[in-house]
Amino acid sequence: MTRAMLSHTRLDADALASPLRATLLAGLAVGALLDEAELAPKPGLVDARGNGAHADLTLALMRTSAYSLRPGFAAMATAALEAGVPDRCLREQLGALGREAEATMMAATGGINTHRGAIWCLGLLVGAAALASQRGPRMEDGSVDARAVADIAAAIASHADRQRPAHTGNKGELACRVYGVSGARGQAEAGFPHVMRHGLPTLHASRACGDAEPSARVNALLAIMATLDDTCVLARAGREGLAYMQAGATAVLEAGGVGTLCGRRQLRALEAGMLARRASPGGAADLLAATLFLDRLPRCTDIHGD
Repeated sequence: MTRAMLSHTRLDADALASPLRATLLAGLAVGALLDEAELAPKPGLVDARGNGAHADLTLALMRTSAYSLRPGFAAMATAALEAGVPDRCLREQLGALGREAEATMMAATGGINTHRGAIWCLGLLVGAAALASQRGPRMEDGSVDARAVADIAAAIASHADRQRPAHTGNKGELACRVYGVSGARGQAEAGFPHVMRHGLPTLHASRACGDAEPSARVNALLAIMATLDDTCVLARAGREGLAYMQAGATAVLEAGGVGTLCGRRQLRALEAGMLARRASPGGAADLLAATLFLDRLPRCTDIHGD
């Protein structure tokens, strides 16, 4: 077989693999959203026990929203696979697809914002994971490296989206202006530091200590809450509410996490205080979903395309 024939065969294989890779990545993203929604106990957030600090959200609605986003995430992965590089063109494609996914979500939920922030975080990470599956670098076992994916996501986010509305009126955007925090955009541009430095390390450390998987995931959420300037909390409860959340999450972890009796007592106190303030850490929840997505990537050998 000639070199030209080999190259043509390789291109055909890549073309066949791309839709499967996009579908798999979209499934990982939806699975991360479902796992985050169903995880309990989560202070102030919707979970299997109830609607937390939200009057308009339910677990069933969160599930409906997550499933509605599967085609959008698949389209974002496909766009990245076709682009091949984290340039401005891809950034603007992902932005347009994200706005389409948001419209689909709003239609599915009757106009209720369930996952707007998650579309931004996971959309970038899905696109970045698609690029990483083509370009590397890889871990020793050939799997996609979560750190590399976060770095590629940062490279995509660093480009301006010329089609993005100047002002959306979203509560998170308003909180960024009022309180001078960077919000979800800053997280992405910095390579998701709260995921890489807090969420993933705490998740892995909790598992290593023998915590059950739900406890490890709640501890990861708390590690993010303890350090994040969560715009959802700022919008609902101001700086006092944010300080309360950060101190309370830190207290749970310092007591040994939710796998200990003392930690669970601290968690109950934190939840009571957050409900009294109507504070919901939606930004931390989005980053927990990002944490769970990146945690799965090294174990998902089917996306590597080798």
